[in-house]
Amino acid sequence: MTQPGTERRYDIDWLRTLAFAVLILYHLGMYYVADWGWHIKSEQTSVWLQNLMMLTSPWRMSLLFFISAMALALAQRRGGGSANSLHLARLRSRRLLVPLLFGMFVIVVPQVYFEALSQDLIEPGYFRFWAQYINPRTDLLTGHHTPIGLLTWNHLWFLPYLWLYSLLLLLLSGPLQRLAQGGGLQRLPPLVVIAAVVLALMLVWLFLRARFPSTHALLDDWYNHGRYFLVFVFGYLFALQPRWWQFVIDRRRVFLCLGVACYLLILAERNGAFPNLEADLEAHLGTRLIVGTLVALNHWAWIFCVVGLAGRYLNRPSPVLRYSNPAILPWYILHQTLIIVFAWWLKPFVLPIGLEALVLLVLTVAGCIGGYAVIQRVNILRWLCGMSVGGGRETAQRPVLAH
Repeated sequence: MTQPGTERRYDIDWLRTLAFAVLILYHLGMYYVADWGWHIKSEQTSVWLQNLMMLTSPWRMSLLFFISAMALALAQRRGGGSANSLHLARLRSRRLLVPLLFGMFVIVVPQVYFEALSQDLIEPGYFRFWAQYINPRTDLLTGHHTPIGLLTWNHLWFLPYLWLYSLLLLLLSGPLQRLAQGGGLQRLPPLVVIAAVVLALMLVWLFLRARFPSTHALLDDWYNHGRYFLVFVFGYLFALQPRWWQFVIDRRRVFLCLGVACYLLILAERNGAFPNLEADLEAHLGTRLIVGTLVALNHWAWIFCVVGLAGRYLNRPSPVLRYSNPAILPWYILHQTLIIVFAWWLKPFVLPIGLEALVLLVLTVAGCIGGYAVIQRVNILRWLCGMSVGGGRETAQRPVLAH
């Protein structure tokens, strides 16, 4: 068997595509799930949907950071040298920050508009609202202002986080490369390495989760930074250690069983199986250590499970990948706005929840495909959405979130 890391890794491309598919389903679920706030909500909500969404909720974004870091490490190794690091830094800056700004000023606007409209905070009139939205000194909806007024990145928060982590890792790439190539790290048993990252994530959970609730605001989001940057750094090192990668592939079923066991325990807790747990968390360090370990195990078990399954079954080229690789970032930019716009449009029809969800999914997927078909044919839209401009086939197939 070819060692992981010695050839092009199609499994990373597959993981990126499948993770985006999960993201669409997750955000679609946010429209219908009961008791979880979102931009707009269906009048038909479901409590049981929480249980299903908790399968991926704790680790789905971590998986994206993990595979992005793996792809960055492999791209840097293929190029080699500090000049390649500078090239990758410029490339990631252009392909992440330009779409972020375009998304904030154009794509995200309907999300904010329909959210405010659904709460009767504004009068109908999209372009009037947009003019106020892009004005950092607007006096509209002052209770919802950030330091830049109503401007927000909403679901695009992943882009500035990925940009920041990429630059930090590229700055640290020299020491990290030496660490990855050093005999000490290479001689460590993979099980010891996995235990170390589980322990590290448990400590992040223990010391940061309660003090820094998730905000996705970049500057004050220390719990998310603690776990996502940890995942990002380890993903980088993981990609450079074929032995670790092969260990995860060989033990994919073990990680699957561990993930399922952790998920069932989490479901049991959420459904009242441990009624005194919250009080015990406040009172006992031992309980916090146990819960933190469960959270960290669940997180890493699922990441290693899907990476192992992809490495075993999906490390091969496909026409689907040739189409989806350059489409992922435009789809990511578009999908949540499409869900919200189509959900608002479907509301007056009062369809049964199952039928409405199916129609909403079909419309969102069709909107992503149609939107990408337009974007890839218009150079200014390609540039605004992080795609290469004027490149040939090889450039067009290069996934932006990998390089």
